[in-house]
Amino acid sequence: MLKNPKILIDHQCPQCGAPVVLEETDHLFSCPYCKVKSYLYTSDFFRFVLPHRAPKGKTVIYFPYWHFKGILFSSLRERVDHRIVDVSHQALLSDHFPISLGLRSQVLKLRFPSNETQGSFLKPGLPLKDMMQAIRKRFSKGLPPPIYAQRFIGETISQIYSPFYVNGRLYDAVLNRPINSRPLEGVDIKALPESTPNWQIQFIPAQCPTCGWDLEGERDSIVLTCRNCSSLWIQAKKGFRKLEFGSVPAEKEQAVYLPFYCIEPEITGIQLDSYTDLIRVANLPKVIQKGMDERLFQFWSPAFKIRPLDFMRFSTALTLSQPRKNWEPRIPETEVYPVTLAADEALESLKISLACFMKPSGLLLPTLREIQIKAKSFVLVYFPFQTQKNEIFHTSFRLRTTRNMLNYARHL
Repeated sequence: MLKNPKILIDHQCPQCGAPVVLEETDHLFSCPYCKVKSYLYTSDFFRFVLPHRAPKGKTVIYFPYWHFKGILFSSLRERVDHRIVDVSHQALLSDHFPISLGLRSQVLKLRFPSNETQGSFLKPGLPLKDMMQAIRKRFSKGLPPPIYAQRFIGETISQIYSPFYVNGRLYDAVLNRPINSRPLEGVDIKALPESTPNWQIQFIPAQCPTCGWDLEGERDSIVLTCRNCSSLWIQAKKGFRKLEFGSVPAEKEQAVYLPFYCIEPEITGIQLDSYTDLIRVANLPKVIQKGMDERLFQFWSPAFKIRPLDFMRFSTALTLSQPRKNWEPRIPETEVYPVTLAADEALESLKISLACFMKPSGLLLPTLREIQIKAKSFVLVYFPFQTQKNEIFHTSFRLRTTRNMLNYARHL
């Protein structure tokens, strides 16, 4: 059985105050005590603090680290490379503090900082874009040039504050032992820039804005369902925004519906507007027929986290198939797999998806650098996949996975 380390957070229910344990990937919170459902919201990214065992009377210094988890896709001459990334890095460059958190975020329970958290919080000085560039450079080492395109997909970004204190030397307050044997001579930790921990975690009531019904979803769902008025909702600025969606009728009763984004693109740098263009760009073994010019080209992408190879395989299979619009705005009656990948992430993947089917690759891949892809519109579409014990498959698209692999990928 594959395992993937989870980051756990101790918290309290905003309604009844009961103690609860959240996961870093959680969005929908359902209190097991008062049964109230809430959606976790922050304006940028979540911030956490590690627990400490500092002696009484010592001022705890919270040092910031970026934590990033996601998949880096790189389009190379012979293949599309993928690397699962799970790293932490100093958010304030310093020679005195450890460069990373190691495995602490996976083995210790975190908490959300608040105004009541005692200690001194150091202000981050490394911008997020610089940290992402450092990760890109680090994980690109060893890749054979040229790299035609690179994209991060399925990102989870947070800041984690690790506790320290000074007692002649700099002490790690998690283990309550010195970082090294060198005294802090000539170093004034208090002179480092500080920040106030007034970052607010907001809990939005998970109620349908249209009819007031309870919204449904799993804890890592980013799209919530109202079965009362058959609508889907996504978080947007302290509230919810209605999402255009559809589902394809199932031919058999035993089916699980998997969500996909159907994206109408605006592409410059290559002619890819119609089904005819797709046949030419992908060098498909099809005869161009009358009417194909009128079928608009659309990208398709999984709306759920999945293994990197499967992500490319699923997106390529549906994009080359170009499913016709035979869906209807109806929430399936049977099992529906949660949406765990944001539309923005799917949009980031389009150039990598294009690299997967361009042929001849030697001639077309170098043009990726000049190609620009934007989204005109998108719709969330649920496709019925058949199930057989642990397997989930779609015969028309020739796609197959397992429940175990889908569960594992939810924590990537």
